Amino acid sequence: MAHHFANGIPTHLLMWQRVREYAVPLSMIETATARRATGDWAGACAAARIDVDLDLRAVRDRHGTDLATRLRADLRRLAPDLLRWHMPRIAPDGRLRPGLTLSLARYRRSGAGPLHLVVRTPPAWADAGQRMSLSLWQESGKRAPGYPEHHPHPHPDRRFRLDLHRHLWDSGRSGELARRSDGGSDSSWAVARWAAEAEALLRAEGRPRGAFTVRLGGRSRAVLELVAPDDSHAPTFRPLREVLPPQEVAALPVLPEAAARVLPDLELLRAGLVAPDRLHPLVAAALTACGSVAAYGSVAAYGSVAAYGSTLAAGPVAGPGDPHRVECRGEVHRIALRDGVLTAIDHDPAQLRREELLVALGGPGLPCLRAIDAAHRNPEALPAVRERLGHGDVAGALAVVEGLLGPAAVLRDGPLREELESAAARRIDHGLFRSGLVTTHPAAGAAAGGDAAGAGRTEPDHRPRIDRRTPPEMRLKRSSRGRPRTGLAR
Repeated sequence: MAHHFANGIPTHLLMWQRVREYAVPLSMIETATARRATGDWAGACAAARIDVDLDLRAVRDRHGTDLATRLRADLRRLAPDLLRWHMPRIAPDGRLRPGLTLSLARYRRSGAGPLHLVVRTPPAWADAGQRMSLSLWQESGKRAPGYPEHHPHPHPDRRFRLDLHRHLWDSGRSGELARRSDGGSDSSWAVARWAAEAEALLRAEGRPRGAFTVRLGGRSRAVLELVAPDDSHAPTFRPLREVLPPQEVAALPVLPEAAARVLPDLELLRAGLVAPDRLHPLVAAALTACGSVAAYGSVAAYGSVAAYGSTLAAGPVAGPGDPHRVECRGEVHRIALRDGVLTAIDHDPAQLRREELLVALGGPGLPCLRAIDAAHRNPEALPAVRERLGHGDVAGALAVVEGLLGPAAVLRDGPLREELESAAARRIDHGLFRSGLVTTHPAAGAAAGGDAAGAGRTEPDHRPRIDRRTPPEMRLKRSSRGRPRTGLAR
């Protein structure tokens, strides 16, 4: 995939830089880690904004004690904050890839299809809060307890699977991360690992060494084959000599993205776009153990962190109580927090009341009051608030607002209030999706001639007509060339 460059930095690295800054805040990591350390895996999931749609008692009754024991052991090893750290994301904002079902573990059973522990992301229209859900999926096609009938893609995606990469979510195996995440070159593609990862993929699929594919772009994939003199030799790969029909290529095993690409954290370290102490603790510990942090921590292939710190959408945020200076009537006045609100501290309270009354009557306001009004409506920290809200960190966004305006501030009409109200409204959409009351994009029903409230009650086989009200994501999906059928049960 070709990457565009800004100031010499690939745009995908700028995206991952913002993701590392906002998507998994330190408060989430600390809370989830503390709860996991006490054995409270459900509490750790709640801290990482992961909804649990499974019941261990129901799993035991339905599938037996042995499987329930294995599932419980995996849940106790699950580091949900580490899982969120490594989840697939989309450009340009770095939000979770929507409508995704991703397999974390597969449990084989005698006489029945395997059972998968899966994590799901909601569709784009219901992704407020960037929440995920944890549930079970059966390869046999029978619904397991908690099976979301209304999820747009309930089957595990072959391109994104972590059952072969447990080090990306299993706290007990995170030490394997460095060994399995570096491609040994400056490219984003981990070509040096493809042979070993392909062998693990084919073995998990129950196939002999043979052909597999690597997705290189939206409509480009490499068709390779795994070869070796015999089973005692390490395999290598080469381009497949024969040309296969598109249907056969689509049915070949796909090397997961986690195996095909270099770990984004390593790319950020090489580029000098993230400091080692800003990484997830389990990631930093794994990279330190193998010397990766020492090797790349001081390297800045595209420049230093300080040089490109301004590329972050948020920029520096003033700490609470830091006075702002405003030129007011020929003097430099201070604006700071007093009694929980932002106040012009160099003006007498009586004078401020008179000036506020004058403004209410339509007169010109003091420069200090205009600066306070601007901070309430469209503050410099608005990009920081917007980034945190986009990644679901409502508590972090409110902390920024309180640090700037004070906990007793009353928001005024403007971009800041609109962002907070929009985030609250979109969380309602997520709740409606989770409950199953609205299962499709509200605009889909309107495009079909219905209303948004009835969007979730449309016929399952109905395909709404594309028009100007159709969401861009749906328009692109409907107008793009169809994929060849694979004939796979999954």
